[in-house]
Amino acid sequence: QVQLVESGGGSVQAGGSLRLSCAASKFTDSSACMGWFRQAPGKEREGVAAMVMRSGYSDIADSVKGRFTISQDNAKTTVYLQMDNLKPEDTAMYYCVADPCDPALAKIAAMGLVRGGVSAATHWGQGTQVTVSS
Repeated sequence: QVQLVESGGGSVQAGGSLRLSCAASKFTDSSACMGWFRQAPGKEREGVAAMVMRSGYSDIADSVKGRFTISQDNAKTTVYLQMDNLKPEDTAMYYCVADPCDPALAKIAAMGLVRGGVSAATHWGQGTQVTVSS
C-alpha cells in the first residue's frame, strides 16, 4: 500500500501561483505513475497531470496546459504540480494519485492516468484545497 501526503494548497488571487507537493511513502511498482486529479464543487473529478516516475514522461490536461507543470524529485518519491496564472475556475480540491502503470508504455501510461477517469488511479491522497479568487 502506498501512502500519499499532499501539501501546498491555499488561497491565491487570479494570476497568482501555487506549488503542490505529494510525497509517496516509498517508490515501488505501485507508484510507477503519479499525478494529480481535481474536483470542483458540483463537478466530476478530473485528471490534471501525471508522470511516469522512472522515465519522466508526462501528460497535462488540455484545460491547464501552458499554465501547470508536473515534475518530480530525484528520489522519484515526490511529485510536484506547479500552477501558474491561476484562474477562479481552477478552484478545487486537488488529489495526489499513484498507480502501478506500465513504465514501458512511456507517455501513453501518463496519458492513461490523466484521461482515464477516476478508475485509472489506484491510490489517492487526502486532498488539498486550492482557492483562486477573482
